[in-house]
Amino acid sequence: MAKTPLKKIIAFYCRFTPSYSAIGYHARRLFWRRIDPDFRGQTWLVTGGSEGIGASAARQAVAAGATVICVARNAAKLKAFAASVTRPEAVQTETADFSLQADVWALVARLEQQGVRIDVVVNNVGIQKRDQIITQEGIETSFATNVLSHYLLLRELLGRNMLRDNATVIEVASGGMYNHAMVVDDLNITGPGYLGVRAYGLAKRAQMMLMAHWRAVFAGTQKSFYAMHPGWVDTASVNRSMPRFVAILKSVLRDHQKGADTIVWLASRRPVQVRPEAIWFDRKERRPHIYAHTPKSTATPPDVVAKLESLVPARGRSEIADLASENSIKV
Repeated sequence: MAKTPLKKIIAFYCRFTPSYSAIGYHARRLFWRRIDPDFRGQTWLVTGGSEGIGASAARQAVAAGATVICVARNAAKLKAFAASVTRPEAVQTETADFSLQADVWALVARLEQQGVRIDVVVNNVGIQKRDQIITQEGIETSFATNVLSHYLLLRELLGRNMLRDNATVIEVASGGMYNHAMVVDDLNITGPGYLGVRAYGLAKRAQMMLMAHWRAVFAGTQKSFYAMHPGWVDTASVNRSMPRFVAILKSVLRDHQKGADTIVWLASRRPVQVRPEAIWFDRKERRPHIYAHTPKSTATPPDVVAKLESLVPARGRSEIADLASENSIKV
């Protein structure tokens, strides 16, 4: 594999460090109005909620009065998180492995049985894998975790009318998408040609495109759908997948609360989005492309949805078709 030229690496850090690191956060917050969010009476569902950005968003939601359903793979980490918040009784923990569709189906079924109605969904769970790993369901792991499970969870919550009429959905995407034009056929590579950083970048662009899909489906309703970019955050996941990056920028990476700031702001303010496709970063709507080559893709949000639907078992597609018809959801 060819190494990235030193000149390109230097240009990358010089261009983006001032904006995406804590430096950019501190510079922009000088012009922000203070928010005192009030989430009393709300129920939040946060995936990947036991640590990092997800845990910070959940912690702030609890502090502002919300009841939070935290979902993660590790039950011990979930228990520790619940014990650490100001109101432990306001945290419900649910274990689920988002690399497996079966776990997503089971999670939704449990919540539906409880009669849960959700005000805010934070689809935060995500991973970046260097090596290709195929799940027991035959899906590439990072794609399954970062995209397919996000889509399946939201599709089922919407199809089963488990989101309130004015619910807010927030996808935690990443600037990793910026260098990748959408190629739908490359979303789930289970054979030769896999490259971890590309799989991650395509997944993050797909997340943003899925928000455009749901926004179009629910146009004219009170539901809101956003994709956000947390900036460069010092998370456990980033440390595992990008140790060199962390070593270089450790002193200026954002902490978890800075990474979650736009999540909390979006849930509190619910701003109008102008572009069909956009990513929110530091409390502002941003364009989805920064390089000239990525807008050249002809792939559309419906193309991404069609790809995802082709990977859902026939049983699942049949069930959701009935639910979608009943709730006027076009998938």
